[in-house]
Amino acid sequence: TTPELLDSICALWADVSNAGGAVGFVPPVAKDDIRPDLLKHLAAMTEGRTRLLIGRDEDGAVAATAFFTFNTHRLMRHWCWLYTVMVHPSHQGKGHGRALMAAAEDAARGMDGIRGIRLTCRGGTGADRFYAACGYKEVGRVPDAIRVADDDFRDDVTMWLPLN
Repeated sequence: TTPELLDSICALWADVSNAGGAVGFVPPVAKDDIRPDLLKHLAAMTEGRTRLLIGRDEDGAVAATAFFTFNTHRLMRHWCWLYTVMVHPSHQGKGHGRALMAAAEDAARGMDGIRGIRLTCRGGTGADRFYAACGYKEVGRVPDAIRVADDDFRDDVTMWLPLN
């Protein structure tokens, strides 16, 4: 990774968050608010626990990301988590999100021993419908588990995609 790549991912993450995307923050956020979370992902990448999938636009700019995280528990090493799935707001509605999810599925199928992908999403955003359209099934929901404001609670929705 380069400093330019890190800045690009931070900018993407801030743009997605500030456009209302449910990627761990609520607006308004700046790149500097996001950098510590990105550095945690990068540390996990260095340790081999996480992989990054990047989508670029026609000019080569970072336009989409997803992070795979592998389980360390011996009974759960056959599936991985998918985190921080993002497409830049300027590219939404053009099929790039589905392309990112298809690329994530293809990447996971190429990972030794991985038989499923699990992700969580914030209820009330439509993300659960999007992931369902990509083949994921809702397998769990915790009501009001996410608080985005003092009086705004959202469900934490768990989705699953079998790869076998």
